[in-house]
Amino acid sequence: MNEFKIVFLKAEIITIGDEILIGQILDSNSKWMAEQLNTIGIEVFQITSISDNEAHILQALDEAKNHADIILITGGLGPTKDDITKHTLTKYFDDELVLHPDIIEHIKKLFEKINYPFTEINSYQALVPSKAKALTNNFGTAPGMWFEEDGKIFVSMPGVPNEMKGLMSASVLPMLKEKFKLPFIYHKTVLTYGMGESMVAERISDWENQLPKFIKLAYLPAYGKVRLRLSAKGASKSAIIKAVENEIENLIPLISDIVMGFEGNETIEESIGILLIQQKCTLAVAESCTGGTIASMITAVPGASKYFKGAIVSYDTSVKENILGVDAETIKKYSVVSAQVALEMAQKVRLLLQSDYAIATTGNAGPTTDKTDKSVGVVFIALVTPNDTIVKEFNFGQPREKVITRTANKALEMLKNQLLKNLKK
Repeated sequence: MNEFKIVFLKAEIITIGDEILIGQILDSNSKWMAEQLNTIGIEVFQITSISDNEAHILQALDEAKNHADIILITGGLGPTKDDITKHTLTKYFDDELVLHPDIIEHIKKLFEKINYPFTEINSYQALVPSKAKALTNNFGTAPGMWFEEDGKIFVSMPGVPNEMKGLMSASVLPMLKEKFKLPFIYHKTVLTYGMGESMVAERISDWENQLPKFIKLAYLPAYGKVRLRLSAKGASKSAIIKAVENEIENLIPLISDIVMGFEGNETIEESIGILLIQQKCTLAVAESCTGGTIASMITAVPGASKYFKGAIVSYDTSVKENILGVDAETIKKYSVVSAQVALEMAQKVRLLLQSDYAIATTGNAGPTTDKTDKSVGVVFIALVTPNDTIVKEFNFGQPREKVITRTANKALEMLKNQLLKNLKK
């Protein structure tokens, strides 16, 4: 380890490509790069997506240089005419392109492995600005490029995810760690369910106000849940972790009734699986308005077959009646969106699939109410256990996605709470 003073660096990620701006592809590169930079102690100050346009790229580089120490660029390094990043960087650094014979040999070897012909256009990839350090791309033809100017570092990499990740892992991250003594950054996220962001904030206000200045709290709300992320950075890893863990210990008693665990540990679906296995119980699901979302969440956990019997997505009324066996008179009297129908759905699927626990959902996700007397957003969730029967009504408002997600999350929350309750008996 070099004996430098610890430096707190800021990075900007610039992704280049019209395909991102028109929504043709999702920018997953920035997410991954930000995660990797964070692990070595570099804070990402800004993420920018720009078009394949020389003036736009030059402007973005100038702006990034003003507020970031490290500028990471992806995209526009292909051999075709629409890939202009390398030429624009050459102009930006007032440089010229020089041919690297070793890169040509590298490309030829890559092509030989896959029996692909090497053509003149591929040799263009071996042209690199003279001021740049060429970084070997083990997964593609375009090398990465490392520039240093005025105390700033610029790194250009291909936009192809596996090529970018290969360059970051093999070259960029190790080079940054070698060049700088970086701080330690620590995050810990508490997962809460069943309470809105403003109510959580009000409950923990006094605790939040006394947080040390080097610890930051972020509220990350989603439908039916709020993640509370504590972040800190400093020179001492042990001191930073201890400080955050101490604050977590003070926080948990204030929200113990809504805490479902910690991010990075087990999800609510995983914890449900553990509890079901511990109690040697099984689960079945009957879904209407959630359309299989709950079953999908449960089966995303490896090994779910040990406790999950299955699901029936009874979206249409005829499926509720003919497959699940819900009484037609119940539906006629109360409508499909009712506590009575939700309860029968849970009872019937539990009997049909011979499970210990059963969840059922029915409601109006929107945008229409499907001839029921309940407004959009109204949902009924039923839970049948070996000892209890629970049916609750909720109004999750709009839009449709929100209703479905909050219903699924709430159903799992109800199930976990009941499993914990039964565990204590």
